[in-house]
Amino acid sequence: MPTPRKTAPQGHSQIAKLFLGEAQATFDRYLPRIVRCLGMLSQEEIWWRPNAVSNSAGNIVLHLCGNVRQWIISGIGGAPDIRVRDKEFSERGIIPRGKLVARLRATVRETCRVLDSLPAETLTRKYAIQGYHVTGLYAVFHVSEHFSHHAGQILYLTKSIRGKDLRFTRLPAVRKRN
Repeated sequence: MPTPRKTAPQGHSQIAKLFLGEAQATFDRYLPRIVRCLGMLSQEEIWWRPNAVSNSAGNIVLHLCGNVRQWIISGIGGAPDIRVRDKEFSERGIIPRGKLVARLRATVRETCRVLDSLPAETLTRKYAIQGYHVTGLYAVFHVSEHFSHHAGQILYLTKSIRGKDLRFTRLPAVRKRN
C-alpha cells in the first residue's frame, strides 16, 4: 500500500502556481484601471447611480473589497469574516475617493499575500464561504472572475459619464508579411 502524499505532485504544484499567478494578474490588470476611473470622476460622480436598482462606482468598489476579503482573505486565508454585505450597497457617498482607493489597494495587497502563501493542496480543499461549499480552486476562480466583471462595470460607468474612450485596450501590433 503506497503512503499518502503530504504535498501535491510536482506537476500539480506548477499548475497551482501558474493558476494563482494568473489570478493575481487579474488584480494587476484591473486595479490600476479602477483607480484611474475613480480619479476621472468627481466625488459626486463616484457615488452617482444611474437608477434605483443599479450601483455607483463607489458601491462597486466597496462590494469588491467585501467579496475579495470574504472569499480569499477569510474563506481561504482563515482571517475572521467581518463582512456586512448590505452595507456595501447602502453607502451613499460618505467615503472620500482617497479612502476608497486606499481600501481597495489594501484589500488587493492582502489578498495577493494570501495567494502567494497558498500551498497547491489548498486548491483542492473544501471551504464554506458565504454559505457555499466550494473548493479553493473555485473560490480563487470566482474572485478573479467577479473582480474583472465589476471592474468592467466601473469602466462602463466612467465611459458613460465622461463620454470618451478610456483607451485601456491595446491589441498587439499585427506584423506584415513580406
